[in-house]
Amino acid sequence: MRAAIYDAMRFWLRKGVDGFRVDVIWHLIKDEMFRDNPPNPEFSPDMPPHAALLPVYSVDRPETLEIVAEMRAVLDEFDQRLLIGEIYLPIERLVAYYGADTQGRLQGAQLPFNFALLSTPWRARAIAALIARYEAALPEGAWPNWVLGNHDRPRVASRVGEAQARVAAMLLLTLRGTPTLYYGDELGMTQVAIAPQDVRDPFEKNVPGIGVGRDGCRTPMQWDASANAGFSDARPWLPLAPDATQDNVANLRADAQSILNLYRALLRLRRRLPQLAQGDYQPLAAEGDLLLYRRHDQGQSVLVALNLGADPVSVGSDAFGLDGEVLLSTFMDRAGERIGATLDLRGDEGVIVGRAPEPVV
Repeated sequence: MRAAIYDAMRFWLRKGVDGFRVDVIWHLIKDEMFRDNPPNPEFSPDMPPHAALLPVYSVDRPETLEIVAEMRAVLDEFDQRLLIGEIYLPIERLVAYYGADTQGRLQGAQLPFNFALLSTPWRARAIAALIARYEAALPEGAWPNWVLGNHDRPRVASRVGEAQARVAAMLLLTLRGTPTLYYGDELGMTQVAIAPQDVRDPFEKNVPGIGVGRDGCRTPMQWDASANAGFSDARPWLPLAPDATQDNVANLRADAQSILNLYRALLRLRRRLPQLAQGDYQPLAAEGDLLLYRRHDQGQSVLVALNLGADPVSVGSDAFGLDGEVLLSTFMDRAGERIGATLDLRGDEGVIVGRAPEPVV
């Protein structure tokens, strides 16, 4: 069976696909002795049924890493191909899927999805601690990655609030590593309430009412104000968000300060500045609502200052070596502003400070 799967992978690789994203990759192998998982002593009726057992024998088996290494070897037969693994595991186990061997070679997935931000409290110290823990756990030479939204968790704009969703965008696109952007987050799409008759997710159908349904983050992409938001001529699988006629690509593209154009500005800045694309991550402060860090590459730095709260905060320039100008604000109205004795952040604002030949926006 393994050989057949690897031949199927080669078939698509020869056709030019860039790689594979393997679903629930840590579930690939079960215990060869077919032992039963033990009961979960902390299980309660408000939890999904699968939580009644501790998955000792059904996930993250040692043999799984062998399979991942074999998949990677298939991809390495071709130039510049990528293996991504969907993995919900603690960081210390997650990083094993990079496949570092005894010689330090990385023979696993290039990007084992790091979903830790999805469940980390939206507080400066908690986020800073997570970044430090993840960076410290990475095998030498492993490239980090970050995810803020996906098909299993409520929308980021609903988790942290619509105002903070812009700050979240700046966080995602200024951390070291590959960012993964879930469709619609660039529009600020929020969680959609799904009526009982419209439920599609088997999780919700099997155990309704305990909050395990995922349909609310899977509603159609909002392209324009036409029928079905331009997503389809047919009736969509799930209902549209109520704001689809306003918050869609066509409308937000025309608004110079929209969250869509913020994402575009952030992506332009990443492409333009090697500090953001590949530079080191240097933590500076995590105090109250302020998260402050520097990205540095070949003698050039940019500083990222994020206000994770609704109240203004100020940062002393001398204390953190702030110099230069605002390259981008999440409000998109301060580009080119010189930094004085303090950097003042409005509530729900993030800024990138550095030196640039011209403003980004």
